Amino acid sequence: MDKVVTLTLNPALDVATRIQSVAPEIKLRCGAPSFHPGGGGINVSRAIRFLGGHSSAVYAAGGHNGAMLRQLLTGDGIDNHPVEIAGITRENVVVYEESTGLQYRFTMPGPALSAEEWIACLEAIFNLNPAYIVASGSLPPGVPLEIYGEITRYAREYGIRVILDTAGDALNRAIGNGVYLLKPNLRELQRFAGGVIRDESQIRAAGQRLIALGLAEVIVVSLGAAGAALITSADCVFLRAPIVPIQSKVGAGDSMVAGLAMGLARGFELNDAARLGVAAGSAAVMTAGTALCRAEDAWRLYDEIHLS
Repeated sequence: MDKVVTLTLNPALDVATRIQSVAPEIKLRCGAPSFHPGGGGINVSRAIRFLGGHSSAVYAAGGHNGAMLRQLLTGDGIDNHPVEIAGITRENVVVYEESTGLQYRFTMPGPALSAEEWIACLEAIFNLNPAYIVASGSLPPGVPLEIYGEITRYAREYGIRVILDTAGDALNRAIGNGVYLLKPNLRELQRFAGGVIRDESQIRAAGQRLIALGLAEVIVVSLGAAGAALITSADCVFLRAPIVPIQSKVGAGDSMVAGLAMGLARGFELNDAARLGVAAGSAAVMTAGTALCRAEDAWRLYDEIHLS
């Protein structure tokens, strides 16, 4: 398996708990919390591990939350490389309301990174000599919006493929720098296309137009319960997600990226890597809370997914 390195500049310690019902102005007594590593790239590395693969996770980490993050990742058997920062790693809270089955997600801002700190993160990923870099998640204060574009430009010079899963201005600044694979959802694709997309032919047209403009070599559009569209300059195929019981949608996108990256690193054909991505994303919604995909679910679903 080729080496996959994930980058998370704004990781989090995710705290999950349960409560009978949420109400204002009163003290809410929650159940015992559970703690999980969080953040886009970190979740990709965790999902790759759960699928039976291997990756290395590079992330910024500071304070007691950063120390717990490292402890949890090490406990999961993930090769992890924290870059020490002065700030304290953020903490997110996920609350499951038992009376309604609703889930509340409270996401905190991350600590600011100095130039020395984010440069150290970039040095750490390239020092690991990856074949694939997965850059995923939001950017904390202090990190330039051009950073993903700089990563892809430098990676292209050394034959490293970048898989990018981000949004907004950070994505805009990466365009034209050599991203290998981009994973937007349908809403993000519509924003780039500049209009509402109503059918599969428009998905194909929009994706191929963006590829022609240099957005990426490959675009995998996440379509939620409908699966995904795999778009290249020459083709577009749709992968139908199997019907599964939904427990939580947290981590489904990161699990999809993990399946894609792991499949490519193992030498799968692009279509089969996309199948594994859809299978891993579907498997993730079958798990509760902040849990990610289970290998037995993902590989069973992989066999059920067909192209159209």
